[in-house]
Amino acid sequence: MKSKLNRLMAIFIIAVLSASCQNTAESKKEIIIGVQTYSFRTMEDQSPLAILEYIKESGVKHVELMGNHAEPFAGAPVSPMSDPGVMRVLYKRYKKETLTEEEQEQAEQFDKDRKIYEEELMKWRKNVDYSKFEELKKLYAEAGLSIFAFKPGVFGKNDSDDAIRYGMRAAKALGANHITLEHPSDDEHTARLGKLAEEEGILVGYHGHEQQTPTLWDTAIAQSSTNRMNLDFGHYIAAENENPVQFIDKKHDKIVSMHLKDRQKRSNGGGNLMWGTGDTPIKEVVRLIQDKKYTFPVTIEVEYDIPDGSSAVEEVKRCLAYIKSAL
Repeated sequence: MKSKLNRLMAIFIIAVLSASCQNTAESKKEIIIGVQTYSFRTMEDQSPLAILEYIKESGVKHVELMGNHAEPFAGAPVSPMSDPGVMRVLYKRYKKETLTEEEQEQAEQFDKDRKIYEEELMKWRKNVDYSKFEELKKLYAEAGLSIFAFKPGVFGKNDSDDAIRYGMRAAKALGANHITLEHPSDDEHTARLGKLAEEEGILVGYHGHEQQTPTLWDTAIAQSSTNRMNLDFGHYIAAENENPVQFIDKKHDKIVSMHLKDRQKRSNGGGNLMWGTGDTPIKEVVRLIQDKKYTFPVTIEVEYDIPDGSSAVEEVKRCLAYIKSAL
């Protein structure tokens, strides 16, 4: 009898521990950690399949995919941005750093190549085969990866409705539930995008830089239920907005995804730094998201300079480990 009771007690304890482990696992699953493939811009090979390998190596399981990291797989002309040397020059220009004479020539040549590329791309998009995007989605799924957002360059004010619909349909073929783009600061355009998104059955995440304020997205969100926030928490901190963590808590139901980077406040220099050395309370915000069980992805975006001897893949791993250390 005693032996039987001991066995029953052992079974009970195992069941309790199993349930506890399961609950812990489910809790940890509450935060979705993604990567923006722009993070890999310094890697030598920028082809879609190379990008897929970088993501697999990094250990991240969820992805916001740039257009130039998917469209060539579907037969698009190759972007001049596929050259990592050009990307480095463009990044320096974006940061308003002084370019050498050779770099200035590279930048000017890129501007010429980009115009030719965009014309070729426009022609290709009119007859795109969406099954190729579905095929790429399948390759990601086979690797245990999901694509939650897509960011091709077709959502501008000068793009046609057909071009915008293409971007939304390609996103859906990839398995994404939203597209992302820079906030256009144009109410007419956000209303237009919201209407098209309603018709296409997809969400729109508006990304921001240092123009982000607590009210930046209010008009767009009021215009359509499909208009949401693709908050960049690092840039939001650099802009010196008050109570940033509380802002996320307040607006969480309007955030469709959130970029993470570690930036200094403008008053501290505004630098884009290795995680843990800037002013961005990354650990605090990911704990909030986990504790509140918010379901939007937090997206690693490596924008600081890659240290000597490292690589973009290694730095994405570093950022992933930093998030996990907070949880």
